[in-house]
Amino acid sequence: MVGVIAEIKRQSPSKGILDASLDAAARAAYYVDGGAAALSILTEPTRFGGRIEDLREVRQSVVAPTLRKDFIVHEWQLLESRAAGASAVLLIARALRPERLVALAGMAQDLGLELLIETRSEDELERACAVPHAVIGVNTRDLETLAIDIAVAERLLPLVPRDRVAVYESGVQHVVDVAHAAACGADAVLVGSVLTLASAPIDAVRALASVRRGAARG
Repeated sequence: MVGVIAEIKRQSPSKGILDASLDAAARAAYYVDGGAAALSILTEPTRFGGRIEDLREVRQSVVAPTLRKDFIVHEWQLLESRAAGASAVLLIARALRPERLVALAGMAQDLGLELLIETRSEDELERACAVPHAVIGVNTRDLETLAIDIAVAERLLPLVPRDRVAVYESGVQHVVDVAHAAACGADAVLVGSVLTLASAPIDAVRALASVRRGAARG
C-alpha cells in the first residue's frame, strides 16, 4: 500500500488558519489509529503555527516515526530535533547550497536522524540521490508562488532510484490523488491540510491509506 505521512499543522501559507486550537498529540493518535505510516510535525511558528513542543508531545503519546518538518538551515536545529525525539528531518534542496545540503545531511545521519530531502527539479533530484539512504520527496507545490503543478511529480518520481523511498508531497486531498501518486511511482504521500480539516480524521487517513502501490521506477 502507499504509505500515508500524516501532517500535524494548524495553518499554512496557501490556506491560512486551519485549526488554531489543534492538539498535536490527540490528532497524532487519530492518525496512527487510521493507519498512518508516519507523522510529519510542522514546528515552524510564523507560517504554520507550529512549535517544537508539538514534536515532543507527539513522541510521548504515540509510537510512530516522526518527521520534523521545518526550514532546517543550521546545525543547532538538527541537535534540537534529536533532543525533541524526531526520527527524521526535512531538508529542502532548493533552500540549501549544495555544500550545505551535504554538510547538514551528514550531521543528521551522524545523529541518527533519517532524511527526507525535498526536490522540484532534475538538478535537485540528482543532489538528493547523492546523499546515501535519503528518502526522496517531490513537492508539487512551488514554494515561491504556492501553485500546485502535478506535472513536476509526473516528471521526477519515475527518476527516483528503485532502492529509495519516494514521497509525493502537496496537493493530496482524495483517494484519486493517492492513486495518481502511486501511478507516478510514489511509495508514500505526505498529506496535511485535508486531514486537519477532516471531521473524522481516522476515517480520512484510512481511506487514503487504502491505495496499492503502482508504477515501478528506475
